[in-house]
Amino acid sequence: MQQKNMRLTHRLATLADEAALAALMRRAIDELQRSFLTPDQVQASHAFMGLDSRLIADGTYFVVEEGDAIAGCGGWSRRATAYGGNHSAGRDDRLLDPATEAAKVRAMYTHPDHVRKGVGTLVLSLCQAAARAEGFAALELSATLAGAPLYRSFGFVDVRAFEDSGVPMMLMRKAVA
Repeated sequence: MQQKNMRLTHRLATLADEAALAALMRRAIDELQRSFLTPDQVQASHAFMGLDSRLIADGTYFVVEEGDAIAGCGGWSRRATAYGGNHSAGRDDRLLDPATEAAKVRAMYTHPDHVRKGVGTLVLSLCQAAARAEGFAALELSATLAGAPLYRSFGFVDVRAFEDSGVPMMLMRKAVA
């Protein structure tokens, strides 16, 4: 087992990061989902997973780096869209009410060369702190089978299983107030 790397840094993503982030996401989907999904399900994942430029524009999307390499990315949203990329159907830009609705953790990806180094935990910590600072009392996310163990270890609980394009997912929630 690899040790957590203490050389991770983070910053907000910029539009200039989009190409590198999209490439990281494609590789993470293809390689990290392979142990959990059939090849057809991995391919189907690309239809609804990926880069959401709205998160970058909203200043809620983080890049985690180890040296000059992007180790991972992820963010949160004050908008109603639960998951998906720029190309996904059913997007909803409605602003959530922090008093009654949960902020959405979105688009978490770790580069396959950087798993088990604390990338996901760092992103979740950043999301939780930022959402709490804006008055949200809870976080919600739509987890892949590969991501669910990390989210559970961070305190998220299963709400309900569902599928998108034949890909199994889990709606998860965590109180942060």
